Amino acid sequence: MLTLNELMTQALQNSANCDNTKNPLNSVFELFRGKWKNQVLFEIIALKKARFGQLARAIPKITNTMLSSTLRELEKDGLIARTQFNEIPPHVEYAITEKGQDLLAVYYEMYKWSVKYNLK
Repeated sequence: MLTLNELMTQALQNSANCDNTKNPLNSVFELFRGKWKNQVLFEIIALKKARFGQLARAIPKITNTMLSSTLRELEKDGLIARTQFNEIPPHVEYAITEKGQDLLAVYYEMYKWSVKYNLK
């Protein structure tokens, strides 16, 4: 297995040669492409399980259409699971998957970075 430095060196060499197809981070960048994916995913991690309305209140600037689209993408990516309850009234809950839970360490590092540089 390559070290982080070796991976970064390889990625930079590929970029210099205009061959970004070999960059191992491209799939990660693609996974998080989109304005709201990270924030929606983080809110679901924080809440453990979340309903659509809870997420809409937690992220007031997101439209219902964009929230629905983002939730579908995160589910397709395997980062969240959608559970439908056929009760009266019917409702849906979103929960983090193991794959999504593994990103908690990444979010923690991003949090430390934001505190270090006093980002608001």
